[in-house]
Amino acid sequence: MKAIVRHRYGASDVLELINLPKPTPTKDEVLIRVRAAGLNPYDWHMMRGSPWPLRLFAGLRKPKRVGLGADVARTVVGLGQGVTEFRLGDEVFGAADGALAEYVCGPVSGLVGKPANVSSEESAGMPIAGLTALQALRDKGQLKPGDRVLINGAAGGVGTFAVQIAKWQGTHVTGVCSSRNVELVRSIGADRAIDYTREDFAAGGELYDVIFDLVGNRDLADFRRALKADGVFVGCGGGGPEKPAGELLLGMLRQMVAGWFTKQKLVGVIAKRSKADLCILRELLANGLVKPVIDRTYRLAEVPEAIRYLEEGHARGKVIIQL
Repeated sequence: MKAIVRHRYGASDVLELINLPKPTPTKDEVLIRVRAAGLNPYDWHMMRGSPWPLRLFAGLRKPKRVGLGADVARTVVGLGQGVTEFRLGDEVFGAADGALAEYVCGPVSGLVGKPANVSSEESAGMPIAGLTALQALRDKGQLKPGDRVLINGAAGGVGTFAVQIAKWQGTHVTGVCSSRNVELVRSIGADRAIDYTREDFAAGGELYDVIFDLVGNRDLADFRRALKADGVFVGCGGGGPEKPAGELLLGMLRQMVAGWFTKQKLVGVIAKRSKADLCILRELLANGLVKPVIDRTYRLAEVPEAIRYLEEGHARGKVIIQL
């Protein structure tokens, strides 16, 4: 089978398209014939091994896993020992490490059935970004109906899901984006779209119950000015690969320390792979309550180009790899 691999950390030129033996599913795993895989900032972080604490579990000097990718969708073609939830021929989506390949083994705990009315490309765009948005708003932001929510970076992969999930939860949503994305953000349900090139949300006087930052391009003090006294700030944006890891870690430390001296909650979020939450996302997909926004699609051989585009930080919604 063809697969994208890397044997060292670095920019996208470390990626190779090679032939590998088809993997064999082990206990509680299934073998998936991949039709589509979604890209996330997670992938370029793993590719670069940055920020450096990531290497504590990914491999200090070189990656422990040569494969790349996590979001996956399509057909079960092999069953490991003990698998009863899925059958051969079932269509699934979810998270499976090494998804940028023609075949990948994934744990049953990270996969759910794909809705018949949703394409493989759409469902492959959902797992990591959808989980991040859901867990950030529901768990970290403690969102409730009637809340006023600001999403900074509303046109990106996580941002487009966050707008739709926040609306599903009965809130008033303001999305911050560039000029070219204002109509997109409105079209997916935002009550208001702020063009950051023309208006500064921190200077407008409006206060929010929850602010979800996906960009990492503003001082924490700016967000706090726009946050209610008992509001929640959820940070999930560290900038692109050009941002020094030390600066990113320092920003996280400052946020933690600032949280000691205020009633405002200042928290971060890293998505957790959860089958229960994937089931929630599946129902939202199936019922048309959330629809993935796909910016561009690439072939497997074009993954280096696709990751370079993603790293630029201007993707509108999701970048998908088609096989």
